[in-house]
Amino acid sequence: MTAQPDSRDRRPRRTARRRVVDTRRRDELLRQVEAIILTEGFTAVTMDELAQRLGCSKATLYSLASTKEQLVLAVTRAFFREATAEIEQAVQAEPDPRQRIRVYLAGVGTAMRRHSHAFYDDMVGYEPTAQIYRTNSAAAARRVHELIEEGVQTGAFRALNGHFAAQVVAVTIDAVQSGVLLERTGLTAGDAFSELGDLLLDGLSSGQSTSEPGATAARSPRDQVSAPR
Repeated sequence: MTAQPDSRDRRPRRTARRRVVDTRRRDELLRQVEAIILTEGFTAVTMDELAQRLGCSKATLYSLASTKEQLVLAVTRAFFREATAEIEQAVQAEPDPRQRIRVYLAGVGTAMRRHSHAFYDDMVGYEPTAQIYRTNSAAAARRVHELIEEGVQTGAFRALNGHFAAQVVAVTIDAVQSGVLLERTGLTAGDAFSELGDLLLDGLSSGQSTSEPGATAARSPRDQVSAPR
């Protein structure tokens, strides 16, 4: 299904209709628009409805973006930009190369819980936003590859085809995003990425972790059964 922007929003708006909005008000409106779109998707939402729900005029909305399409693109870009910044901040704060991959995947799971299946369906069904999604998915795969290579260089991970492992992660991200993997496993997004982190780290392990104090005790009974060493 392809998202259809409001046909009335396709034409650039005249400068006279645009209203100057102070920075704080603009940022607040964008956050409110983002909350609505991430929760409900954007296909069926019109600029008239957004203005009514936000308690502002359409002219004020057009001060944020000249068309509905541009507003949707701004929200989608902001979502991925903010999620990436938050994830990277958490990754950089983790010194253990093994745990950095786990932190990265957990961050992806947390970010995904911010949007609904309705938004995902609209995003992948509308080519401009689908392109943003593909670009960020490819960037995620490259980042996982980098984290794997860093682990190999430090001796925390055994050498293997890091590109293959990264693509496995990218495919899993897409399967979780679409809801297919969650439906078939009954897991939440957070649980799915926790399990993926366990599988990935067990497969990448160089064997050094078995000598780490308390390594075995730190694993839950479920982990010990599902991923024996």
